[in-house]
Amino acid sequence: MRGTPQVLAAGPAALDPPRPSWQRHLRGSEFAWAIAFVVPYAAVFAAFVAYPVAYGLWMASDPSLYRDLMANPLYARTVIKALLPVYILPWALPAIPAFVSFHWMLIGEEGLVNSVLSALFGIQGPLWFNDRRLALGSNVVAYIWKWLPFWTLTFFAARSAIPQEIYEAAEVDGASGCRRFAHVIFPLLGNLYLACTLLSTLWTIGDFTTVDLVSGGAPAYSTDVLATLGFHYAFEAAQPSLGVAAVMSALPVLIPIALILMRTLRTREVQL
Repeated sequence: MRGTPQVLAAGPAALDPPRPSWQRHLRGSEFAWAIAFVVPYAAVFAAFVAYPVAYGLWMASDPSLYRDLMANPLYARTVIKALLPVYILPWALPAIPAFVSFHWMLIGEEGLVNSVLSALFGIQGPLWFNDRRLALGSNVVAYIWKWLPFWTLTFFAARSAIPQEIYEAAEVDGASGCRRFAHVIFPLLGNLYLACTLLSTLWTIGDFTTVDLVSGGAPAYSTDVLATLGFHYAFEAAQPSLGVAAVMSALPVLIPIALILMRTLRTREVQL
């Protein structure tokens, strides 16, 4: 209680809490030392970051430079190589979040696709999962988007393994473009194309994730495949035996494909 009169006598300023050190104004020598510490960092940033970026933007500001780049085949090949990691990104993504995203982009008026159609063109998008053709097309597009980078990378690696001398000999003989593919590339990689086609067929027949997460079999189970149909029978209709039978009905197709694939992989001409 003895301190109370002293506080009241000191006035309102004594009631204010002390300010943090970072809120105090630098004065005199403190300010000079702060400037001394900041100036070297600012100089380094200006010399090695700001100036090179600004100078580079100024040097590349001429639109004719980009026309020359587009006309240079070396630039096109380099860009394609740089974009390859971006192209294979869909295959690297987990399937479940990718297909769930597809589903929510297409569902209802609030979906991304319908929102874009409304904002850009002023048209009302369709109900994608109320029409069998649209729902089936959505499944197909999602599946291709997911797996096309994998197969493209496989074929690209196989074509890169062909010696350059073979291409040069074909060019000397007048085979270029489609003729080079038909008479040089396809005979060399024919077994690889067959093996990849059979493997893709096996994976597609047994695919469950795409249909279940994108369309869910809608409308009215019309876009179901055997895997999702068996799931509906087993868990929704409470007929597990019928669900297993639906899945097993694919064996007469899967077993011959698997045998042909194994026979194809044993040949020496296949390069994976």
